[in-house]
Amino acid sequence: MKRHVISMIVEDQPGVLTRISGLFARRGYNIETITVGKTIKKGESKMVVTVLAEDDREIEQIEKQVNKLVDTIKVISMTKKDAVIRELVMLTVATKTKQAKDDIFKYAKIYKTKIVDVTPKSLTLELVGTADKVDSFIDLIKGYGIKDISRTGVTAIQRKTNGK
Repeated sequence: MKRHVISMIVEDQPGVLTRISGLFARRGYNIETITVGKTIKKGESKMVVTVLAEDDREIEQIEKQVNKLVDTIKVISMTKKDAVIRELVMLTVATKTKQAKDDIFKYAKIYKTKIVDVTPKSLTLELVGTADKVDSFIDLIKGYGIKDISRTGVTAIQRKTNGK
């Protein structure tokens, strides 16, 4: 299975998310992540969906089906080559000892992670990066005791080349 990132410009109307997620469900695809937000153009939102599929042909079919929906303005399949793809994670980690706190500070520096809250017993960190980088950081610090975690899911923006 391969992870695919699909970006959609859709009308900013009630029920659009339901119709699009329903289309994925009817086709038997589980949405791995989904992010939605307004664009700079009034009345439009951008939806970025990641889904696992066997091959590009399956994704092509999903894109065609999404394009048929009345609310869809534009659909773009995104790759690492033609897009900037990122995810945000915030997590709170237990710091039971001074050594644990020092280790987490060290890892945060290596991963260019922001420390956004400090208490005597925990640190809350914010990391932006590829899903692989986020997963790697989580694996590294989970032994310290992750108390809470919130991941945004993948978002992406197309690279502009040749002034386009």
